[in-house]
Amino acid sequence: MNQKKFQKLSVVALIISLLPLVTFIPVLLHITLTDGVRSAWAEVNIFCIFVGLIISVICVKNRDSRNVINIISTTISSFWVLLMGGIVVLALFIGFVQ
Repeated sequence: MNQKKFQKLSVVALIISLLPLVTFIPVLLHITLTDGVRSAWAEVNIFCIFVGLIISVICVKNRDSRNVINIISTTISSFWVLLMGGIVVLALFIGFVQ
């Protein structure tokens, strides 16, 4: 029973980790979004990234439930967190240089 719960949770973590890729759909369809929608979308992406990372880490910590899906979702979420951190550092650097 516990194994099935972690398996479902790992699939949910993978889906949540991939949700920020939905951001590219308006770009591909040449749709211009308003500033409010873009801000809300950015907040949802940040929320999804952190929730996906937390769920992935919870699943990976349990040695019995560790599988490929958990490792992939953890890797994807970690990539998103590193990317966000790099953007913040770059913005701070550019702000101090000017």
